[in-house]
Amino acid sequence: MKKYIPDWFISGLFLMILIAWLKPGIGMDLQPVHLGLVIDIGVILIFFFYGLKLDPAKLKAGMSNWKMHVAIQLTTFLLFPLLILPFYPLLEGTNLEMFWIGMFFLAALPSTVSSSVVMVSIAGGNIPGAIFNASISGIIGILMTPFWMGLFLTGAEEGFDFSHVLVQLITQIIVPVVAGLLLHRYFVRWITRHLPKLAAFDKIIILLIVYESFSRSFMSGIFTSVSWLALGGLSLAVVLLFFIVLNFTGWTAKKLHFTREDRITLQFAGTKKSLVHGSVFASVLFGGISGAGIFLLPIMIYHSYQLFYISILARKMAKKKLKSPA
Repeated sequence: MKKYIPDWFISGLFLMILIAWLKPGIGMDLQPVHLGLVIDIGVILIFFFYGLKLDPAKLKAGMSNWKMHVAIQLTTFLLFPLLILPFYPLLEGTNLEMFWIGMFFLAALPSTVSSSVVMVSIAGGNIPGAIFNASISGIIGILMTPFWMGLFLTGAEEGFDFSHVLVQLITQIIVPVVAGLLLHRYFVRWITRHLPKLAAFDKIIILLIVYESFSRSFMSGIFTSVSWLALGGLSLAVVLLFFIVLNFTGWTAKKLHFTREDRITLQFAGTKKSLVHGSVFASVLFGGISGAGIFLLPIMIYHSYQLFYISILARKMAKKKLKSPA
């Protein structure tokens, strides 16, 4: 049996939380570096490079399998939020409302790109469909995630200024993506050669965002009122949400008579949530809110679990395909 080696990025996430707890505020008083400025520039570059990776011709060509695309995007941006929404009246005004906002933030996020495509490929799914939906999900998420969150953050959280957030969304996310998309044809060879380095850059910026968010939370004392029981309940809720969507997408694929390849793509791309988008959106949406660390917890837990479980499931599906008669 192959020995399990922890992913350096997952380990890094926990390390950033530990450092934020032991030594919060590094660079947040502009010394020795301006951490906020580094993160802002990093977010702009992440979305600029994201735009560079998008191939308009491939996006256009991938639109033909519309039934699968609609099912995946409705799962990502409608089913997930609708599963969390009913619990808001129960938790509104309680100490657990911040956990609900974190869960709803998770539900409103777009799908991942790289891990969706890799896992679909391992399992033998529809790879072009995975590429198209992961790419288009990131574009839709630029509008849908702030829309969903704006319904509950406006006037509900101290430090949330929607006009300021709107300016940041345009300057840090929308403009860089559009610029990258327009320049794709000129930099396509360069971007292809440097994909591993760009992926590492994305993760480093995310680690800085996680450190900054948890630093604010620890410095404000927000975690002193959070019990281990509440954190355990949050983890359980995240895993339960994952399995509800995984099973629902499998049932949906059967009802719509999807092929094996399309069913795999619906289940894998439909259940994925992006920590990259979650981290950068959090830096924009929750930048002035002391509880930003709590809002990031659900997506961090979900990201770790989805990688663990889907990687096992993908390999099982691959073995099953090899054993099945041609």
